[in-house]
Amino acid sequence: MSHKLSLSLPPNLENPIVAEQLNTSEEEKIQKNIQVHSFCEHHFVPVIGIAHVAYIPTEYLIGLSKLNRIVHYFAQRPQLQERLTEQIAYSLKQILETEDVAVYIEAKHYCVMLRGAEDIRSTTVTMHLSGKFQQDCYREKFFRAIR
Repeated sequence: MSHKLSLSLPPNLENPIVAEQLNTSEEEKIQKNIQVHSFCEHHFVPVIGIAHVAYIPTEYLIGLSKLNRIVHYFAQRPQLQERLTEQIAYSLKQILETEDVAVYIEAKHYCVMLRGAEDIRSTTVTMHLSGKFQQDCYREKFFRAIR
């Protein structure tokens, strides 16, 4: 079963931009430990974990709860974790008009825990680092903040 990356924006964000950025600070805005509840699209069993989302504002700031809503919107349907990570990143780039986005998801897949490998300790990590987050200083700062 082949799926294309859905590049639509979440409809539940009426007005995600809360303010124009008034300064030129290049400080990251990070929302940590966003709950991820989804279902594996192959086995239809739960995928449960956390997401950390960050961006560096260029012109716009987004309401903090909107970051959670974006994660929840894309996680509400059966998913591959890799696609979920990319959909969140793409959505943030479009809404905030910036390439400076980081998304990190760590989740337990019940298909791994209860089927096949039967490994209850393993977790799956996916990430998207773009723009300034590909530079060592920003990437390291992001990873220090989410640990």
